[in-house]
Amino acid sequence: MRNKRVNIRLTQAEYDAISKRAKEANMTLTSYITRCCMGKQIVVIEGLDELNRQHRSLGNNINQLTRLANSGQIQVVDLGGFLSEYGAIGKGIIELLERRRWR
Repeated sequence: MRNKRVNIRLTQAEYDAISKRAKEANMTLTSYITRCCMGKQIVVIEGLDELNRQHRSLGNNINQLTRLANSGQIQVVDLGGFLSEYGAIGKGIIELLERRRWR
């Protein structure tokens, strides 16, 4: 439980810069400052949210196909398109991570 308070003085420019970075990291100001002060790395990878959304969509599709197959409503499914899309998403994730690693 966080029950201690720390007050600091910042210029408007410092506050704006820290607030911007916290927002970019999708974190609260308190969480961002705490992680920075504790020496923890904060990594923001642009584009990863979209790839995660696509990955979830594919997972939903495969779950629906599995339900249909288990209920006997379908017998054969061509997964060629699924595997191709799944591979493309995996490749995209690897490319994003590699690009971020060398910044």
